[in-house]
Amino acid sequence: MTELSPRIRFGGDYNPEQWPREVWPEDVRLMRAAGVTSVTVAVFAWAQLEPSPGRYEFGWLDDVLDLLHARGIRVILATGTASPPAWLAHLYPESLPVSFEGVRLAFGSRQQFSPSSSAYRKHALALVESIAARYGQHPAVEAWHVGNEYGNHVARSYDPESETAFRDWLRRRYGTVDELNRAWGTAFWSQTYGSFDEVAVPSAAPMIRSPTQVLDFDRFSSDALLSLYLAEAEILRAHTPHLPLTTNFMGFFKDVDYWAWAPHVDLVSDDLYPDPADARSHIVSAATRDLMRSLGGGRPWLLMEQATSAVNWRPPNVPLADGRHRLNSLQAVARGADGILHFQWRQSAAGAEKFHSAMLPHAGEGTRVHRGVRALGAELAELGDLVGAPVEASVAVCLDWDSWRAIEQDGTPASVDYMDSVLRFYEGFLRRCVAVDFIHPEADSARYDIVVAPVAHVLSDAALQALSQVPARWGTLVVTYLSGVLDADLHIRLGGYLGGHGPLRDALGVRVEEFAPAPQQDFSFSVTGSLSGEADFWQELLLVDDAEVVARFAGGFAIGSPAITRKSDGGEAWYVATRPSTDLMDRLVNLWLDGAEVPAGFDAPTAEAETVVRGRRRFVANHGSTAAEFSVDGRHVALPGHGAMWIDRT
Repeated sequence: MTELSPRIRFGGDYNPEQWPREVWPEDVRLMRAAGVTSVTVAVFAWAQLEPSPGRYEFGWLDDVLDLLHARGIRVILATGTASPPAWLAHLYPESLPVSFEGVRLAFGSRQQFSPSSSAYRKHALALVESIAARYGQHPAVEAWHVGNEYGNHVARSYDPESETAFRDWLRRRYGTVDELNRAWGTAFWSQTYGSFDEVAVPSAAPMIRSPTQVLDFDRFSSDALLSLYLAEAEILRAHTPHLPLTTNFMGFFKDVDYWAWAPHVDLVSDDLYPDPADARSHIVSAATRDLMRSLGGGRPWLLMEQATSAVNWRPPNVPLADGRHRLNSLQAVARGADGILHFQWRQSAAGAEKFHSAMLPHAGEGTRVHRGVRALGAELAELGDLVGAPVEASVAVCLDWDSWRAIEQDGTPASVDYMDSVLRFYEGFLRRCVAVDFIHPEADSARYDIVVAPVAHVLSDAALQALSQVPARWGTLVVTYLSGVLDADLHIRLGGYLGGHGPLRDALGVRVEEFAPAPQQDFSFSVTGSLSGEADFWQELLLVDDAEVVARFAGGFAIGSPAITRKSDGGEAWYVATRPSTDLMDRLVNLWLDGAEVPAGFDAPTAEAETVVRGRRRFVANHGSTAAEFSVDGRHVALPGHGAMWIDRT
């Protein structure tokens, strides 16, 4: 398979169909001057490519690709299927999605299709077949962009075709309706089904739906979107086995399980728009970059979309200050990106995203934003030695879509923000500038010295076994509150949670008797012992079978109960029955790093800086608003505030 050329890719979505032909040569001239190497074309061009059913108009796209190729700009060609044209909605209204409340959504936006629509699939695949046959050998095309942001606006549809497809999915998963009844626990509330034909999609209902039914519909909906991607991918691979395929993920996106998707893309791609008004946005950004690298098994990935300044959907849409666009871009490179792309090249003059910033703003090339774009293009051109270079991590944090969905359902012990819980533990390592990978709880973690399973609410038997092996192989395992509570069918793990009577509970040496969420989110309490500090939000009544009590609750419902425990048996197995404050988390991370002999990037925790080594280069970033000085690899580094990045060879 053809690889992307050996330099950091730079560019963005190019939408020439929005502009008259006389603008195109000027676009390409300015792209060359800015150092653009690659553009994504035709993401939203279905109506221009097929203005009526079966009538294709490719002449304009021929000219665009030829023009780009003549100036040495490569193309990631989109399949155009992300936004169906008006004629599809008019001729096949049943293709439109249906909301949770039973409302048929109308044409006039984007992604206005049901993932299970046979009409959408038929016409989308016909378009892909035509595009692949016509452009698969075009010398400008270096990769395929399949669809766009799957599930972003319609992650689930409750229409009749989706209901039929859901029943078929359940038949394949369970085989018999008796097995479905067992898995869903339908003896509760008289929900027992006599046949699969009685099962409906879990739309609006009088009270809480069966939790397992809801989770299965989440799983099915992610799979339904994946089946669309795979159908397009099959056509593209048949025509162009030499070209890599990608589709743009959206960071920590609850509705689509990217662990299931990642094996099917040749290049992991991501869209990320950090909020410049959020002082913690660099934490989410760092974690998202690490997730993309992890989804690809450590391989480099593409930043498919970001903004050069303001976006168009936040209230208000704060622009990026000088240096922030560069900093965001280089943070992605530091954490494994081999391409820095944007939405979009030229800022739109009409439509819903006309106020979304672009590489070439409304005011033209003499602008602050475009000068920054040119400078970034020149800088990325000097970093070609990083292409393909890895980021080595000794710490893994477990991330699980089933746990995410299940803990945020109705009828749970408390309102828990799963990603906030995960990122609090991730941030503890980020503050020490320790590289982190994300893994599925069932994954082989043998390469990592420390494995953290935060709020691992749903754990399969395979996951329990995998986690329990970490201390057995002399590693450090950290498990937190609300973990191992449910099995894969969302049935309670009886006998003290933590997987019930099984290997994980044995590895930790503790049992959970009762949950005790705090009466409000900001209610805090102390923990005391050989480790002391503040915590909040969560307590558990913990029973110790075979572990050392490191700290006990000094207040709250669980006063006197163990709050943090450690079992040393080969390696170490820690259980954290609360949400530590930042200071307490810093102390815990220090203990975990020291015990596992994992070096930190900085000697002391830092809230607004990060350092990462990729290949032979060291990146040091200051995300704060004031100047800061650092000692890194025996060198003194001084960085101004408001976003700055220093890069040097290690």
